[in-house]
Amino acid sequence: MLIDPAHLVTDADALQALYGASGEASLKKEVDHVHPHYRAFIEAAPFAVLATAGPDGLDASPRGDPAGFVVVEDDKTLLLPDRRGNNRIDSLRNILADPRVALLFLVPGVGETLRVNGAARISVDPALLARFEMDGKLPRSVLIVDVHTVYFQCSRALLRSKLWDPATQVPRDALPSVGRILSDLTAGTFDGVTYDRELPARVASTLY
Repeated sequence: MLIDPAHLVTDADALQALYGASGEASLKKEVDHVHPHYRAFIEAAPFAVLATAGPDGLDASPRGDPAGFVVVEDDKTLLLPDRRGNNRIDSLRNILADPRVALLFLVPGVGETLRVNGAARISVDPALLARFEMDGKLPRSVLIVDVHTVYFQCSRALLRSKLWDPATQVPRDALPSVGRILSDLTAGTFDGVTYDRELPARVASTLY
């Protein structure tokens, strides 16, 4: 793809001129702590995206559990358990190098999302891990997030995407299966058929 450099936005003044001034509400909604109204969103959210940055690049990782899985310890601190996964630990490696994190909380059926920016530390304190036991299993670690800024995002993106509209749901078999993807990426050396067959039971038995 050929990119004409004459049409690239390359400085802050040009960007501001393109978009204009921020609305009053968009500025006043941002605070440096978890306001009680914002706490309600966090406690109702069963899903969040954790964004991190490190020397090897960026990462955005989905996190989910029953609503309230991210604990508001106080108005400047969030606690996020790290559940069983694929052990790539990209997010955690990034946090070791650069503690800055961003969280995006989604509440099913609600158009607004909640954004939290801050800095994270990784704790394996046994007492802290015990607070997040699920199905008799402890998380490997818990992120302690020091809150810097919190604000809600308006509903336009979710309304445009119709994310919560059941009519827009895509049948899983309309997309390549994970086994098919792995098989094709490895030129057939990975047994994707067996992987797909065993995946549902494996996921169900290893949630925690």
